[in-house]
Amino acid sequence: MATMTAAQRREQARLDYDAFLKSCPTNQLLDRISDKWVSLVVSALAAGPMRYSDLGRKLAGVSPKMLTQTLRSLERDGILTRTVTPSVPVRVDYELTPLGRSLSLLLTAVKDWAETHFDEVHQARERYDAGTDQPTGTRPAPVR
Repeated sequence: MATMTAAQRREQARLDYDAFLKSCPTNQLLDRISDKWVSLVVSALAAGPMRYSDLGRKLAGVSPKMLTQTLRSLERDGILTRTVTPSVPVRVDYELTPLGRSLSLLLTAVKDWAETHFDEVHQARERYDAGTDQPTGTRPAPVR
């Protein structure tokens, strides 16, 4: 068995990643970035730095607890930075890192897709629920 350098071991580990396996770190990362609040926070910050209170107003329905947890997890993952400016009251700004900006391109595209195609999805749901989207006999009628 040949000895591998640290760089070769890292490269082999990268090649061995399989996001379809629950134990794979990439699966865990996909789980994190597919969260609704993560997507919306990253998309909101794509326009530039924001204060905590501005993010809370922008993201309708997010609780302060969920916003704080989301921001902390994104900071831990290197997606955003948190800058505290000593003042009265203290000013806290959040900004995407270069890694976060690269992610924002993808997540903003998904958000834009959802905004553009929601009517089509809604119509498909209505057809499905009415039982008119599938050939007769392939699924039972919805229970009403």
